[in-house]
Amino acid sequence: MKKGINCWTFPANYTVKECIENAKKAGYDGIEINMEESKASPSLRPDSTKAEIEEILKITQSNDIPISSVATGLHWKYPLTDDDKDVRDKGIKIVEKMINAAKILHTDAILVVPGVVNERVSYSKAYKRSQDALKALAKKAEEAKVYIGIENVWNKFLLSPLEMKRFIDEIGSAYVRFYFDIGNVLAFSYPEHWIEVLGDYIVRVHVKDFDTSIGNTQGFKNLFEGDVNWPEVIKFLRKTNYNGYLTAELSPYKTHPETLAYDAVKRLNMIVEM
Repeated sequence: MKKGINCWTFPANYTVKECIENAKKAGYDGIEINMEESKASPSLRPDSTKAEIEEILKITQSNDIPISSVATGLHWKYPLTDDDKDVRDKGIKIVEKMINAAKILHTDAILVVPGVVNERVSYSKAYKRSQDALKALAKKAEEAKVYIGIENVWNKFLLSPLEMKRFIDEIGSAYVRFYFDIGNVLAFSYPEHWIEVLGDYIVRVHVKDFDTSIGNTQGFKNLFEGDVNWPEVIKFLRKTNYNGYLTAELSPYKTHPETLAYDAVKRLNMIVEM
């Protein structure tokens, strides 16, 4: 398995260039770039031109570290399941832009939050709207040969591995798969159980730990500081022959935030050797 890091793990004031340079320096095998509405340069945005995306690619190539995948937090702002069709359409456009960017950046996977259930959006509505959007987007993903990785997040939606598997199967595309976030399931489940059901569907893995005694968003921790049974998780990933990225997606330290990436890679080295 390969060691990856998401740009969000670095200090918030880092440019994409600084993230890439420090990821290489720390010893990661790849870096996950995020599509954001930032105007920093260079950065990956929904309105980035081909030339701007190619500039990011050149930075990774000059540092000899590939882009492992493309992620975004914009689908919390523009959910594929929103009551407002204009918002849903914007969310769909963002996925299309991510697929285009991934192809230019020479990576074959993007992370997509499939939707959000809330007081206004019922579970059944979210299920249908999300599937409708992803079925349409699958055609573009297939053409580009870029996997749409549906991530398990705290969205009150797709809450079990069996449901996630059925949801993906019903979409019916080999290019709509699963982006597994290990730490996100600890509040209500066990990561190894998800791997057992969805192993063949996993295209990428996010790694972070979670302290179940805290039980809320403050419970997310650096690797080995929570309740993830890492030997068991790695055992199950090996059973499925997963050889892709384990990508650290962590919140920077309050003091000396630049050191987190260097601490995390040491722990990732131990994890991949389990």
